[in-house]
Amino acid sequence: MASNHVVIRPAEFADVSAIAALINRYAAQNLMLARSENAIVAALDYFVVAESDGQFAGCAALAFLTPQMVEIRSLAVDERFAGKRIGSKIVMTLVERARRLGVEQVIALTLRPNLFRRLHFHTVERWSLSPKVWSECIYCPKFHQCDEIAMVRDLR
Repeated sequence: MASNHVVIRPAEFADVSAIAALINRYAAQNLMLARSENAIVAALDYFVVAESDGQFAGCAALAFLTPQMVEIRSLAVDERFAGKRIGSKIVMTLVERARRLGVEQVIALTLRPNLFRRLHFHTVERWSLSPKVWSECIYCPKFHQCDEIAMVRDLR
């Protein structure tokens, strides 16, 4: 039986292909926005990856929207590792990073609100958020029929 040892660590250049493959697999299902390897490299300092027993299991990144607000983006967990709370561990790692940076709010646009509710995020009206949240939305195929739920965790 596997030990299910999960480590969340800063992403490294060697992770870029795995990050892109996982994100783009979900993007092909219209579950998230696609990311090129170049875009991932540009944001690499803001990505974390999850490893389960040494295997790449998931990723996410923080994106600064304002000096007081960050968004959790590109949260993806490989289906092989579903049910191991890896998504929760990634989110909490990024929340703690945001707290150390002095950020006041962490937001997420998600199709999985229960994950974020368990981690003390609450639902908000999406249009109440900073317009900078929407900078990526114009690239989404679901832009005019968005089904994502805006969630916020206040760190103040």
